[in-house]
Amino acid sequence: MTKDIVVALGGGGAKGNAHIGVLKVLEREGFCIRAIAGTSAGGMAAAVYAAGYHPEEIEAHMAQVDQGHLFGARPDGPGLLGIQGVLDALLPLLGERTFDELRIPLALTAVDLHTGQEVVLREGRVLDAVMATIAIPGIFPPKKWGDHLLIDGGVMDPVPVSLAREIAPQRGLPVVAVVLSPSLEKRRTLPTPGFGATVPLLKRIARLRVAQAFDIFLRSVDISIIGVTEMRLQLDRPEVVIRPSVGHVGYLERVNVAEVIKLGEQAAEAALPQIQQALHWSRRLARRLGGHFQ
Repeated sequence: MTKDIVVALGGGGAKGNAHIGVLKVLEREGFCIRAIAGTSAGGMAAAVYAAGYHPEEIEAHMAQVDQGHLFGARPDGPGLLGIQGVLDALLPLLGERTFDELRIPLALTAVDLHTGQEVVLREGRVLDAVMATIAIPGIFPPKKWGDHLLIDGGVMDPVPVSLAREIAPQRGLPVVAVVLSPSLEKRRTLPTPGFGATVPLLKRIARLRVAQAFDIFLRSVDISIIGVTEMRLQLDRPEVVIRPSVGHVGYLERVNVAEVIKLGEQAAEAALPQIQQALHWSRRLARRLGGHFQ
């Protein structure tokens, strides 16, 4: 019995470590990820996984990364923070790989500041595409990509479910969506996460009025993204939704990587019956349509 699935990984900054835990459980349970799509932090995890690294290897690498040096005070363009540290952390894993050299199909999302339209990234150097999909507007500088000026894909598509379906090697595979934002109902009961008080630059300016105003703006963006996420989930209808309990984690927060990964593992383990059921129904539908989709 085949256990083929496709996966869509959502954005969420430091919450994205939970994706490693989800991938770890999916591999352990014998599911075969045939294609993967990601946005923002989910795009980062998706790219490294598509490059051929196992979740345990990704976890070991992330545990060695100095989180205090991921974000710098000298952005290469309009933004509050630079991301040279993120680039340095990913370079040993992705190097000069192009999309054509990946182990499985990968697609990342970004948004063009000029046109306001979503841009799907599926060719060229993978590392450049990752730098585009994680470019949180106002925080990190936008990424030049041909004629486009790209920012974080989560602005329009926080969890790229339809894109995951589109790049699947065959139709009818169930989509497992990993959502890092809490539901609207649960959001009301959670403490509001910070956006990076542990980042040295942000910590120094945290008491300034402009910084407080900026924090209000970012919290508003977070609320909007949660709303967009729920709307897109209703529209795109993934077969399975895995939602790790990471709503308390701030986007740029320094975290215990192992603890956040564990939250991803727990959520994936709880969702295993749903995934099995999705596989069962997809097989039944395929048989009704003649054994395969065209």
